[in-house]
Amino acid sequence: MESACAKLPHGPRTLRVSCLLREAVRRAAGWHRAPETEAEHRLAGVLLDEIATLPVEPLGLPHPSDPRVRRITDAVLANLPDNRPLEAWADHAGVSPRTMARRLATETGFGFSEWRQRARVLRAIELLAEGQAVTTIAIDLGYDNVSAFIAMFRRLMGTTPGRYIRPQAGRPDG
Repeated sequence: MESACAKLPHGPRTLRVSCLLREAVRRAAGWHRAPETEAEHRLAGVLLDEIATLPVEPLGLPHPSDPRVRRITDAVLANLPDNRPLEAWADHAGVSPRTMARRLATETGFGFSEWRQRARVLRAIELLAEGQAVTTIAIDLGYDNVSAFIAMFRRLMGTTPGRYIRPQAGRPDG
């Protein structure tokens, strides 16, 4: 089976898991050993094929190396509900808003609002996996209302938070 894994990507990836892959993983997770039967080997092959062919999702949060900008992004991560605008964060770090915006975009590929939204979505995914309610997550992440949070999540992830954590059966992405 180790040689079959050679076809898989060599680095870490974020994948949108299909219903087929999710159910196959659930079945294989119950084995607690290497595949033994012919059926188990076929299922393991399906797992590997699915993992190898699923599209990579652009999910991640690049961090800047500029110490002034890094001070801001670290502070944002430490307090995700803080809705201060870029100007206030730049003042906090002793850098001009223009320099802050330019350095962040150059080093991460994101504007300040986009970077903060991405940080919030990543935290939301963690909280969803822990079983927290969408309303609680939205409030905890600094959103004034759940609808704004859901709209932002859908824009970045292509689905609502509820469907992300509990995909509907039969959906091709789910």
